[in-house]
Amino acid sequence: MSPLRTFIVEDNKVIYDNLVSTLQELANVEVIGHARNETEAVNWLSKVNADDARFDLMIVDIFLLTGSGLGVLKAAQDAHLPGRRVVLTNYATPDIRKRCAQLGADRVFDKSCELEDLISYCERISDGSATAPGDLQ
Repeated sequence: MSPLRTFIVEDNKVIYDNLVSTLQELANVEVIGHARNETEAVNWLSKVNADDARFDLMIVDIFLLTGSGLGVLKAAQDAHLPGRRVVLTNYATPDIRKRCAQLGADRVFDKSCELEDLISYCERISDGSATAPGDLQ
C-alpha cells in the first residue's frame, strides 16, 4: 500500500514536528509539502498539477502566521483540486466546522482532543477502507 501523500499547513514548528512524527509512525503518511502561512500554501497549491505536488490529503490549521487556513481551503476549492482536505485546529467551534465544510473540508479535528480521530481517518484513507471523502464521518 502506498503512503498517503500529505500537504500540511501549520505555522507552529513544535506542533508540525510532532504531527509529522506521529502520522509517520502511526499512519501510512508521507509529507510532500509544508507551508507556514496562507501565501506559501496557495503558491504550493498552484503547482499541484506537477507530479511531485499531487496530494491525497491536505491538513490545514485555521490560524496561521499570516493569512488564514480558510483562505487555503478556498483556494483549493476554487481550483477543484483532488484530494481530501481536513482542518486541525484548536478552534473547532460549530461555526468554524460549518465554515470549513462550506469551503470543502471533509472533516475538522480539534487539536486538543481529536488527534486519535485524525490518525484513524488517515489509516482508513491509506488502507483503502474509505473510497470517497463522504464515506468518512
